[in-house]
Amino acid sequence: MGDPGTPRPRPRIVPVAHNYDRLRYDAEAVTRDRRYSRYVDVDRMLRSHTTARIPALLDVIHERDVLLSVPGITYRRDAIGRHHVGEPHQMDVWRIRRDDPPLTEVDLVDMIGMVVEAVLPGQRWHTVPNVHPYTIAGREIYVGDVEIGECGLGHPEVVGGGSGLAMGLGLDRLAMLAKGIDDIRLLRSPDLRVAAQMRDLAPYRPVSAMPAVHRDLSLAVAAGLDAELLGDRVRELLGPDAEAVEEVAVRAETGYPDLPEAARTRMGLRPGQKNVLLRVVLRDLRRTLTAEEANALRDRIYAGLHEGSAYEWAAP
Repeated sequence: MGDPGTPRPRPRIVPVAHNYDRLRYDAEAVTRDRRYSRYVDVDRMLRSHTTARIPALLDVIHERDVLLSVPGITYRRDAIGRHHVGEPHQMDVWRIRRDDPPLTEVDLVDMIGMVVEAVLPGQRWHTVPNVHPYTIAGREIYVGDVEIGECGLGHPEVVGGGSGLAMGLGLDRLAMLAKGIDDIRLLRSPDLRVAAQMRDLAPYRPVSAMPAVHRDLSLAVAAGLDAELLGDRVRELLGPDAEAVEEVAVRAETGYPDLPEAARTRMGLRPGQKNVLLRVVLRDLRRTLTAEEANALRDRIYAGLHEGSAYEWAAP
């Protein structure tokens, strides 16, 4: 037995090597940056995908033909939108075959079809090519215009001996499609009228239709700031009030050299910064926001994101 006073890693805390190195992520991959990954210490992190469990499972399985299933919550920086959340639920499904005949893309297509039919009977799906370091012949899976997962043939350097099919699914988005929900926030709503409907896959019955409120912000921000980091920063700035934010969308970006001097002066933009036109869509799922409340939320976001030396407030 180990020292009982020593904290033991839980499934959500994984070795960095399992989350990245053994899945063939390049040492310089941008996703490793602390801006996007949540590190516990130099060797451990909150898993950014359930695929991080696969290397440890591959170390201990010896069956000729086996299916691996790894569901769980993951942690990442993400944009704010109807289909995005900072801590999504995922599920990895891998099939590993240790002898001949090897698994092929035909088997991969069959697996996609079985999964979609099981969760979304009768719905059409399609794939588009995409590159993942732990697969070959990588694809993204779509139902309509919603990406529900990614897949491919397991890369030989990851699978080791034999062959494999690799699939990662977004469980939140699958639940949304199955229940007919168009806003991912409903899956985590504290409203009992909503939460009571999240115990099964029966069609969702809307309990409100609150109007959306739009606020546009012209910001001076660091040149390297992207939509994912903006979304994560908005969540941090608003805390529990972030539940009222339906979407944060970058409508335009303009670098310092391309802006007229009058625009630079208006926002106090400095070299090394860019101007981002940001649209914030506010919609509380339980009640209608007043204009004063919307302006206050807008100004809290603006105060936390704007890095210029001149300010434009909505509230008096």
